[in-house]
Amino acid sequence: MFSFDFPDAKEVYLGGDFNEWNIKKHPMKRNTKGHWEKIVMLNPGRYEYKAMVDGKWQLDPNNDWTCMNCYGSHNSIIMVLQRE
Repeated sequence: MFSFDFPDAKEVYLGGDFNEWNIKKHPMKRNTKGHWEKIVMLNPGRYEYKAMVDGKWQLDPNNDWTCMNCYGSHNSIIMVLQRE
């Protein structure tokens, strides 16, 4: 589950290399506590992602693990481990 705290946002989408950065594939929903959430089933591996918040790309504020992207900015990184 991806969860972001953007309390003033009107709309939030999840984009990453797991969905070819197509934000229309993963619109997020605000929960009762004001956090934006989306459950995504991912195979084990390393993924880069960001949140599209009211039309602007934002890093995951709860994740310090980032990498440089080809546009000169950064992406957040998540590592999905294989279940045993």
